Amino acid sequence: MEQLEFFNLQSPCRGICQTDSRGYCLGCMRSRDERFNWMNLSPAQQKEVLRLCRQRLLRKLRAKRAAELAKQPKGDNPQGDLF
Repeated sequence: MEQLEFFNLQSPCRGICQTDSRGYCLGCMRSRDERFNWMNLSPAQQKEVLRLCRQRLLRKLRAKRAAELAKQPKGDNPQGDLF
């Protein structure tokens, strides 16, 4: 049974509208199909898309952070290795 929604979910579009190499929007992290069909999705489906977008963004941020940490030289720690 689907929960009733009293308010429509607002589109997560940020107006950037460019895609990355995987086909996800750089602004909202939705796929092409998710962007084009947003108004046709039920509120439950829209919530699922938003959940997926958050996961995609977190995955992207973690990968970026890992890449930045990998680039840092290991000898620049003034305190030395404590562990």
